[in-house]
Amino acid sequence: MARKMLKDGDVPMADGEQFDYDLFVIGAGSGGVRGSRTAASFGAKDAKIFGWEINGDINFNWKTLLENKELAITSDEALSLEELPKRAVILGGGYIAVEFASIWKGMGAQVDLFYRKDLPLRGFDDEMRTVVASNLEGRGIKLHPGTSLSELSKTADGIKVVTDKGEELIADVVLFATGRTPNSQRLNLDAVGVEVDQIGAIKVDEYSCTSVPNVWAVGDVTNRINLTPVALMEATCFAKSVFGGQPIKPDHRDVPCAVFSEQEAVNEAKSDVLVFTSAFNPMKNSISKRQEKTIMKLLVDSETDKVLGASMCGPDAPEIIQGIAIALKCGATKATFDSTVGIHPSAAEEFVTMRTVTRRVSPASKPKM
Repeated sequence: MARKMLKDGDVPMADGEQFDYDLFVIGAGSGGVRGSRTAASFGAKDAKIFGWEINGDINFNWKTLLENKELAITSDEALSLEELPKRAVILGGGYIAVEFASIWKGMGAQVDLFYRKDLPLRGFDDEMRTVVASNLEGRGIKLHPGTSLSELSKTADGIKVVTDKGEELIADVVLFATGRTPNSQRLNLDAVGVEVDQIGAIKVDEYSCTSVPNVWAVGDVTNRINLTPVALMEATCFAKSVFGGQPIKPDHRDVPCAVFSEQEAVNEAKSDVLVFTSAFNPMKNSISKRQEKTIMKLLVDSETDKVLGASMCGPDAPEIIQGIAIALKCGATKATFDSTVGIHPSAAEEFVTMRTVTRRVSPASKPKM
């Protein structure tokens, strides 16, 4: 039986139509799998036996796919290469591009990273971006800011790459990591009236319900926050709302993603924002002599003392920021941070020992990103 979430506080209601199964899931990503499992735990019947898992009945010619692409690959194929490239060109400045640049360089490849902006990781904190760029160059990755690719051609020595500035170089592999659009084109959504936006993202309400009763969408196909943990949260909320009798909306505020934009915090604040920063070379680098800086930042509302955001670039940043995210979710103040005893010696203790304001930013003055 299919059901639809109505409005805040309403109990999910059946629309009268009968089906052999309560829930049909299209897509086996994090959202699809979590939604299926959670819904099943509430008694909903899953359609796993109908063969949603691809088996030998569907064949795929990998070489044909590669032969038909403008000589470049995406991150889908990057870890399926038969040989490690010795010369890699990457187009894109997002985290996928930066990650693969680091992976391939760490394995001994020569890496050239091209991106259109002046710094990688557009949309992330500006100071973090600067440190990331410096650290990438320190690893030997050649950065090409403000540059794109205009032509690729096959030669006897490899793939000839021509930039929009007329530069030429030869690569063994070219990776396009310029972003994704929701993969909704083949779902024939128009036929059933499910609305999508101009890039194909499925439109949903605050409960993840689409414009059609009994059809929901979660995860990257909705283009809200395209992160695995967010898809898991959205799917859990969907299953609890529809099958668990617990109407709940996914909360997209304060989602940790390793860094937080200072601009967002300033725009949200009603009073001046106090910026606390600390930059240092981690103790663990002293033996290896690795010269990569770590930088941390706290953004604090000057009137309420509430910590609005936290950023970190450096070793173990995700593990450290995860704990900080819990504190922010609970509404921690700077006084809370200051009264917490640090774990010594650790990089994490810097978050509870920053006492000096680096600068004060007014909501009226927009910091350049």
